[in-house]
Amino acid sequence: MKISDISTPAALIDVDRMNRNITRMQSRMNGLGVRFRPHVKTSKCVDVTQAQIQAGASGITVSTLKEAEQFFAAGVTDILYAVGMTSNKLAQALALIQKGCDLKILTDSVQSASAIVAFAIANHAYFKVMIEIDTDDHRSGIKPNSPQLLEVAQALAVGGTEIYGVMTHAGSSYDLNTPEALLHMAEQERSGCVRAAQRLRDAGFSCAVVSVGSTPTALSARELAGVTEVRAGVYVFFDLVMLNIGVCNIDDMALSVLTTVIGHQQEKGWVIVDAGWMAMSRDRGTQKQTTDFGYGQVCDVAGVPLPGYVMTGANQEHGIISKQGEPDLSIASRFPVGSSLRILPNHACATAAQFPEYQAFTSEQNTQTWPRFYGW
Repeated sequence: MKISDISTPAALIDVDRMNRNITRMQSRMNGLGVRFRPHVKTSKCVDVTQAQIQAGASGITVSTLKEAEQFFAAGVTDILYAVGMTSNKLAQALALIQKGCDLKILTDSVQSASAIVAFAIANHAYFKVMIEIDTDDHRSGIKPNSPQLLEVAQALAVGGTEIYGVMTHAGSSYDLNTPEALLHMAEQERSGCVRAAQRLRDAGFSCAVVSVGSTPTALSARELAGVTEVRAGVYVFFDLVMLNIGVCNIDDMALSVLTTVIGHQQEKGWVIVDAGWMAMSRDRGTQKQTTDFGYGQVCDVAGVPLPGYVMTGANQEHGIISKQGEPDLSIASRFPVGSSLRILPNHACATAAQFPEYQAFTSEQNTQTWPRFYGW
């Protein structure tokens, strides 16, 4: 199938760009001497993940147990479920382990750790557990120097578990936009997680794995002493948020939404397309950054950005494209009804989640359909 034959809206993957992004990240991790465990929640796609593994990735990170189930069914066995574990999900996790999945789960509280232990003992089970560390006040986790770290470790030591390691995610790196700030955050992430691991070891607990990562910090760290693995996800596609942060160029972006012009509001300088927020998502992550791209950057059908033209508005199935600043009152002649455009997303994970499949193409413009996972 050619791009021109695809029904719109559709999610397109530029495979050449994607492979370049994969090679860049994997080469960097190899150079820093750490394992790379990609976070596959961005693509939720076996074809994409196989490309990452073939490039040298070791295991994967998932955000749902359904992802773990589906990737395990596709042959991936080394899986980290990087969301805090609760008691209502333990049976589902155990079922995967009993089928042969090398699943690691996560906790950041005594309550959660105790629930894992109680379930393990009651069901004669054994869980590999990682303790989440908060290195940047972004979200979940235990502060590296908090007494709670050893309390959680002690709760896990009761039985039925192995403290597999510690992990952290410096999500606040998404708020930065200079190399100096990103380098500082990468070091803060590294040193905090390494310090937590050493505290566990000094107290007599095992802690073999020290796992850090976000796309901005993975691409900014200069050294990773004490770290054993890095995780990152959105790098495989990149997006406009990453562009504003400064870790990619616009021609690194591998995901776009193909859309068709369906009408105009010429007096307003508007083009109406068939990709609204149901295709692009409601993510406006660039709104608080240096450059606000609305709901996405407009490109021609070949993927060449059209400077100044963005998706400025979005209804459920209608997108509004206009030129930033002075309205382009000749916009209807430039983008006639029936013409095709591509929109680069603010947040690749959120936009990808709107679609059940990708149309993956190479430089020859022929496409293949790659299915995408859904649900929890």
